[in-house]
Amino acid sequence: MADGDGLGEATTAAASPPAPAPGLSPPLGWWERLRAGLAGTGASLWFVAGLGLLYALRVPLRLCENLAAVTVFLNSLTPKFYVALTGTSSLISGLIFIFEWWYFHKHGTSFIEQVSVSHLRPLMGGTEGSISEPGSPSSSRESETSRQNLSECKVWRNPLNLFRGAEYRRYTWVTGKEPLTYYDMNLSAQDHQTFFTCDTDFLRPSDTVMQKAWRERNPPARIKAAYQALELNNDCATAYVLLAEEEATTIVDAERLFKQALKAGETIYRRSQQCQHQSPQHEAQLRRDTNVLVYIKRRLAMCARKLGRIREAVKIMRDLMKEFPPLTMLNIHENLLESLLELQAYADVQAVLAKYDDISLPKSAAICYTAALLKTRTVSDKFSPETASRRGLSTAEINAVEAIHRAVEFNPHVPKYLLEMKSLILPPEHILKRGDSEAIAYAFFHLQHWKRIEGALNLLQCTWEGTFRMIPYPLEKGHLFYPYPSCTETADRELLPPFHHVSVYPKKELPFFIHFTAGLCSSTAMIALLTHQFPEIMGVFAKAGLRRHKSPARLRP
Repeated sequence: MADGDGLGEATTAAASPPAPAPGLSPPLGWWERLRAGLAGTGASLWFVAGLGLLYALRVPLRLCENLAAVTVFLNSLTPKFYVALTGTSSLISGLIFIFEWWYFHKHGTSFIEQVSVSHLRPLMGGTEGSISEPGSPSSSRESETSRQNLSECKVWRNPLNLFRGAEYRRYTWVTGKEPLTYYDMNLSAQDHQTFFTCDTDFLRPSDTVMQKAWRERNPPARIKAAYQALELNNDCATAYVLLAEEEATTIVDAERLFKQALKAGETIYRRSQQCQHQSPQHEAQLRRDTNVLVYIKRRLAMCARKLGRIREAVKIMRDLMKEFPPLTMLNIHENLLESLLELQAYADVQAVLAKYDDISLPKSAAICYTAALLKTRTVSDKFSPETASRRGLSTAEINAVEAIHRAVEFNPHVPKYLLEMKSLILPPEHILKRGDSEAIAYAFFHLQHWKRIEGALNLLQCTWEGTFRMIPYPLEKGHLFYPYPSCTETADRELLPPFHHVSVYPKKELPFFIHFTAGLCSSTAMIALLTHQFPEIMGVFAKAGLRRHKSPARLRP
């Protein structure tokens, strides 16, 4: 794959024209230079031209006489008119303020600013001035940042995802709320098609039916298709998987179906191993059958964990990691970490972290916060903020605080859930690393482990906010990790249900127009109230402001 990518890049570079030398930009023509010079002064030129045109046409348009007539009309108005005017202005600005506030909390930006940038900025000539040259250092930095954001905003399968029928659907029955979004379920459908289908499905009628079942959106239709596949082939492992995931209403029922799937899956896997070298199609079929077998064993381990047979779950996970080491992208080690923490086998947890908390491997909240928990465990029972402020921190306490800062920098949303400052919901089937969805998935399963260690949450509460002093501009520069990606809020809103208030980091400041409309609404409401209570005094102020326009010297052209 790397060779192919390198060939593609070489071909693209050969087909493209030679790039200019670093630090130099291609010469611009006279028309481009003229447009660039006028882009910044376009607005001021239009304003000056408008004033000049208005002054030149002041006599034909009889501006002075019209102004005098307007002044006389305004002087004849009663205070009731001003009360109605300011009251209406206050009402309109208040409605705009409420809409701006709602739009900001829903979309994270100001509606007025968005419309101004989208429609008014091109008219003012701002588009050309804001676009950097292709070879400039700024464009290179922007492209590098965009590539980094794309890689960090990749959505991952939740290693500890719940069962749809036994857990998610029971939640819907009790609360009447849907815990999964359409976007999340659509990603799961794509995963199922990737894991459980291949190009040779047409050779087995049951696999053909299941291929259509994984693409079906309606849950009853998927379940019906699974039963049809079992009628064609009683050893169809993927049909048992679908029934265990979506039809079983308890973990016991799901485990029973997964055991039937395991029996069928092992038979198919051994058969595929014998034929794997016959053709590329047989190799693809072996990969598919391997994915099915690993998925079944993993879910059986999760069933055992949920039913209290934790040592059995740990054994299944260790055997999986030993038998199929290339499948590290499934993050089975995170399931193992959680089970070992439940057993309080902290030495085994440290051994797993020593293997997977490596600089060359992708990080996760489970890795970073578990490492922080182990270091916190050694000092948390004797930690006291008052004592630490008097004598200073010991070496072990410094290591624990640094581990907490490292974890908080990676995912700053987790502490609010661990400290129960925000309410938890059921975790989604997919998570975004460093996002709110990953924080929910981690805290949902690991909160009990933090509570079990005396003083761990107290130490976390005293130290986690100190992380933000080390990274005052997290979107621009990080301390131990890359800058925090700016795309997490948008992706988390797609993954998390609408009844959940998405955590946003860093916290956004209110846009200018929210402050402006709030001030306008308040000031006009105050003027309306004063005019209603003191009509004579406010009338004097209004007429005093207009009296200077009645002078003949000002009316003379």
